[in-house]
Amino acid sequence: MSEPDARSVNCPRCGAQVPWVPESRYRPFCSERCRMIDLGAWATEQYRVTAEEQEPDDAEPAKPAAGQ
Repeated sequence: MSEPDARSVNCPRCGAQVPWVPESRYRPFCSERCRMIDLGAWATEQYRVTAEEQEPDDAEPAKPAAGQ
């Protein structure tokens, strides 16, 4: 039986094909350069995960503890 071909993915930074094998040291990135550029983008907040603002639950008065 022959081994199936390795799956390839696109580098998220530059789009180059990257084989998904243990030898691809920086996967899913094609190189350390692309990996570091992407890390820098996260560090400088160029990427953001959006979230909806939630109202605090302060609308209800605090209940006294039992026995007080």
